[in-house]
Amino acid sequence: MALVEVKVPDIGDFDEVAVIELLVKPGDTVAAEQSLITVESDKASMEIPSSTAGVVKELRVKLGDKVSEGSVVLVLEAAGAAAAPATPVSEQRQAQPSVAGSSAATESVAVAAPAAAASTGPVEVRVPDIGDFKDVAVIEVFVKPGDTVKLEQSLITVESDKASMEIPSSAAGVVRELKVKLGDTVNIGDLLAILEGTGGAVAPAVAATAPAPAATAAAPAAAAPAVPSAAAVPAHNPTGAPVGLPHASPSVRKFARELGVPLNEVKGSGPKGRITESDVQAFTRSVMAGSTQTQAQAAKAPAAPAGGGGSELGLIPWPKVDFTKFGPVERKELSRIKKISGANLLRNAIMIPAVTNHDDADITDLEAFRVATNKENEKSGVKVTMLAFLIKACVAALKKYPEFNSSLDGDALIYKQYFHIGFAADTPNGLVVPVIRDADKKGIFQISQEMGELAKKARDGKLSPAEMSGATFTISSLGGIGGRYFTPIINAPEVAILGVCKSTIEPVWDGKAFQPRLMLPLSLTWDHRVIDGAAAARFNVYLGQILADFRQVLL
Repeated sequence: MALVEVKVPDIGDFDEVAVIELLVKPGDTVAAEQSLITVESDKASMEIPSSTAGVVKELRVKLGDKVSEGSVVLVLEAAGAAAAPATPVSEQRQAQPSVAGSSAATESVAVAAPAAAASTGPVEVRVPDIGDFKDVAVIEVFVKPGDTVKLEQSLITVESDKASMEIPSSAAGVVRELKVKLGDTVNIGDLLAILEGTGGAVAPAVAATAPAPAATAAAPAAAAPAVPSAAAVPAHNPTGAPVGLPHASPSVRKFARELGVPLNEVKGSGPKGRITESDVQAFTRSVMAGSTQTQAQAAKAPAAPAGGGGSELGLIPWPKVDFTKFGPVERKELSRIKKISGANLLRNAIMIPAVTNHDDADITDLEAFRVATNKENEKSGVKVTMLAFLIKACVAALKKYPEFNSSLDGDALIYKQYFHIGFAADTPNGLVVPVIRDADKKGIFQISQEMGELAKKARDGKLSPAEMSGATFTISSLGGIGGRYFTPIINAPEVAILGVCKSTIEPVWDGKAFQPRLMLPLSLTWDHRVIDGAAAARFNVYLGQILADFRQVLL
């Protein structure tokens, strides 16, 4: 028996590729060419095979490590002749006559070089599959005839009822003709542009960048897909998921980045939970439809009633009236946001046994502190709003009463260890809910600045799906408009929502006399399946105490 070091073979001119998956552990028996780990570069992911058979004695790498050609992956206890192939691939190549290897490499390069310069003629670029949405509007055009574009370079921005996204080019070349303009509506498969393509539209495979390696490296080289040569961009990961998760190929990670999708919130349907492009598309569709359900929940959810007349619930039909009989009318179609959000609100209102508690919070001292803070920091350009204080106060209350930061999953309750707070934003096209992520880790100034940026994006219709997903609790504020109390509808799968209205000066008895105090109306709606009345009352009282004396947030 002999101990053999298994090393990373020649996989091209890539340095420091990340280990994203471990396929074996100490004690496992492996066969020659069996995959040991999966590594990922900025261009491809590939599995590293064992150069010999044996028993794993020691793993020399872990998830998140960086490895390169020659790095030791593990130590095997190999038997007899089985250990012979364990010689590093680079040494094998040096020992081989140079004629075959060099001729193969020269031939590969010779074929690739002229192909890169050759013109391939007109290439049609069409709208890819971004979901089952029709007539999305073109709101930005990034190129014009005569421009040279790269593979995956953004050509236009389109806007659905809930989000905007950039459409990349499927080829490289020169724009000969642009088939769309600002204000046009497009659908999947529509022609965007005609390019004069070149052979360089698709980057050569990794194997063409170096002489062909020995047989032991053939498997990973074959597994590496031919992908565009682009600079490495870190995967969008707002919640700081550990290295190695989520499990997705570089092309899927890039696709997710283009759509603004947080991969750590996507459930993979591929082998070993690998996230596929269709998983990203399904997540995008659910967010654009105003739903934060998981894909599994969405698959089980019943289809929304087509007519909305109530017959599906056993109710009498909705009345049909010819209003023109009574006087002049004007008909306006609902916006797409209102159509989709209306269906979600109807589902939530019917499916959730909701109860609303009304209360008042004394924010006299907090408002004085807010005004003074803004005066002292006028030059910073960041205006602190009462909503920013409300977000921090709600986080403190959610930590004290964690059932308000949970979601129902069948007969189980999922307690979330993160605090993403959604805030309803009124826009010309309807109501949207941007999300402040990890609000517990941010200060008042950072939250105020982020809210301003997200609110502007919402008004401009530029919010990405990632910026509207993942909320654990929502605040709906009508403070700038007026009103006293209202009953907000819970944004499923959350279990509570806080409504706030305009604060007013009221006489409050202090035990000796009535004093003028600034009172903020609070309306807390909660899911009675998860929360009972006593817990809701405690939550509201505690929230009021924090707003009355914000120093309690520090305790």
